[in-house]
Amino acid sequence: MSDTLRQQIIFDLDDTLIYCNKYFDQILERFADQLLEWFGAERLTAREILAKQTEIDVAGVKKLGFVSSHFAESLVDTYRYFSSLIGRETNLIEEEHLSQLGMSVYDQEVEPYPGMVETLNLLSEQGHELNLYTGGDESIQQRKIERMKLSSYFGDRIYIRTHKNAEALEEILRSRHFNRRRTWMIGNSLRTDIAPAVAAGINSIYIKHPTEWSYNLVDIKQPADTSMYTISSLERVPGIIAESLAMTIRNR
Repeated sequence: MSDTLRQQIIFDLDDTLIYCNKYFDQILERFADQLLEWFGAERLTAREILAKQTEIDVAGVKKLGFVSSHFAESLVDTYRYFSSLIGRETNLIEEEHLSQLGMSVYDQEVEPYPGMVETLNLLSEQGHELNLYTGGDESIQQRKIERMKLSSYFGDRIYIRTHKNAEALEEILRSRHFNRRRTWMIGNSLRTDIAPAVAAGINSIYIKHPTEWSYNLVDIKQPADTSMYTISSLERVPGIIAESLAMTIRNR
């Protein structure tokens, strides 16, 4: 493939290449059940518990970024909030139990999305440059990368950041030679993947899931000077890239 056609593709990791949110949802379901057992279902509802946890969780991520300990802390803070609200004493043993429950989300097996290997293989074989950009604790994210053997696709083009925003993406784009007209951001988060890509003037593909963490959802206007696609499956990415290249060739 000629350099003029070679695309530089940046993949998000969690819930783009591998499953993530479903494990957090499983822990949150257990968390809500535990609080209902301790506090009494007649005094609280699961909806109230999860709404408050989301509020606390999102506020913390906006301030601290993707720090692994924050999720567990949000469970404890939610527990403390409802303890105060209904006049129930907090208990250190209960808090430690919730903290361990929250941290256990990072012990889950790494599971690839359907078509992950086939998608990366095809794009690599076609000569495109693949990059990986993920948010979180470096040790946790690196462990996922190693378990999925993703370094074979991305080499040294792996970027792990605590804060995943427009500034972080811009720093990556300036860290090596990216031709922005031929650069793509692929991800499931409108907030941390697509909005920064639009701001940076690069192309983007939003992988929309039926259910999504509220933090990831923001309004974005279709950019006028770059391409932005919405799809529902990772396996459609190579086709979108190919269609865009074909259009570029026709318009020459």
